[in-house]
Amino acid sequence: MRRIYNTLFTIFFVVSLPYYFLKMWRRGNWKQGLSQRFGRHSTKLKQAITNRHVLWMHAVSVGEVNICTQLIRALEPRVPNLKIVVSTTTSTGMAELQKKLPHHIEKIYYPIDYRKCVERALRTIGPEAVVLVEAEIWPNFLWRIADKSIPVFLVNARMSERSYRGYKRFASLFQPIFRSFTGVGVQNETDAQRLVALGCRPEAVHVVGNLKFDAARVDERPLFNIAVFLKQLGVREGARIVVGGSTHAGEEALLADLFLRLRKTFPDMFLILVPRHFERGKEVGQQLSDRRIKFAYRTEVGATTQFKPGELECLLVNTTGELKYFYEPASVIFVGKSLTAEGGQNPIEPGALGKAMIFGPNMQSFSSIAAAFVSRGGAVQVQNAAELEQACDELLRNEHRRVELGRNALKVVNENLGSIQRTVEMIVTHLHGEEVYVAPAPEQRSPLAKPD
Repeated sequence: MRRIYNTLFTIFFVVSLPYYFLKMWRRGNWKQGLSQRFGRHSTKLKQAITNRHVLWMHAVSVGEVNICTQLIRALEPRVPNLKIVVSTTTSTGMAELQKKLPHHIEKIYYPIDYRKCVERALRTIGPEAVVLVEAEIWPNFLWRIADKSIPVFLVNARMSERSYRGYKRFASLFQPIFRSFTGVGVQNETDAQRLVALGCRPEAVHVVGNLKFDAARVDERPLFNIAVFLKQLGVREGARIVVGGSTHAGEEALLADLFLRLRKTFPDMFLILVPRHFERGKEVGQQLSDRRIKFAYRTEVGATTQFKPGELECLLVNTTGELKYFYEPASVIFVGKSLTAEGGQNPIEPGALGKAMIFGPNMQSFSSIAAAFVSRGGAVQVQNAAELEQACDELLRNEHRRVELGRNALKVVNENLGSIQRTVEMIVTHLHGEEVYVAPAPEQRSPLAKPD
């Protein structure tokens, strides 16, 4: 089976290589860390981990990095003699790691799942244990981990019906991999049952909840003052601000058209668009220009930039890692990838801020979370663009309704906190031994504060 996988992987990788490098080139900084993707690391990294017990943690991109940074903050005090190395796959993920984690934590790119690249990386890092955030299943990496008898943990694991069918179809390949996991932290009972059916040992699977609830906590020091920033844009105090968060192709145009119609009723309305992929900025900017909407790119606004009141109607955010800051002043938030694409984006961040949010019918990646918000009166779910416009109109008219939605959303978030601590306990229980000192658990932190 390994030989078949490696043959097919090599063929697929060679064929997809042009697209792979084009995608990295579009995201920028593609040369940085390129050698790490092939399992080659600098002397500086090797010196930093020499004679150290290493815990290797992996977070694919921005969403997983947000979880990983919170997990590290809770885990590091419990295992003080472990050196933590964090890997990511995307350049945007690396930018977030560099921004959020201190220098003593090493940041690297995850190796391509080619046997020699994986072997070189593992030989250099030499981890005592590996923690994978969400379902990041690369066979060569996990085969070599199992061969070396290194404990591996899968955290915040979820298993959609589509993924479950795919893994089931290739059971002979994936069952031994799932069986090798030392511990698996899942979001709910359905995920637990599916992972056991795929080969995970029942005693290794723990229902701990969704780590994204804890990761959405807003206790980090803000990178900039959003109130001052809005004044720079010329946005009037008390303006009705509509934010499209993590939008996908087609959704920005829908929101732009919606804005033009609703602005006739709400002349103080201001639109903020945050595309999921920042490299789509020019494409979205052209759509706004075609509609004669006066806008500025986020990257055009510096410390001394000042627009006159009413000079701008829209901000187009073409950066990464700043979405939650633009959620803070929002009157209404639309959660992207839920109308013109499938899967949906994370509704927990606006919920943790106590904001009125709307999302479309396609929230498959957050189905249970979306259902919880809707059933508890913490979000509005619409089926199409017409319903989205109607919902926005109603919420912009009714401040009391907006406050009620935000309060209910915050209750849902508060009731689901604690998953990070439960995940840490799962990990340290298995790490405890002669080589790894495990410190006692600190006192639990209080839930998110209620909004004014």
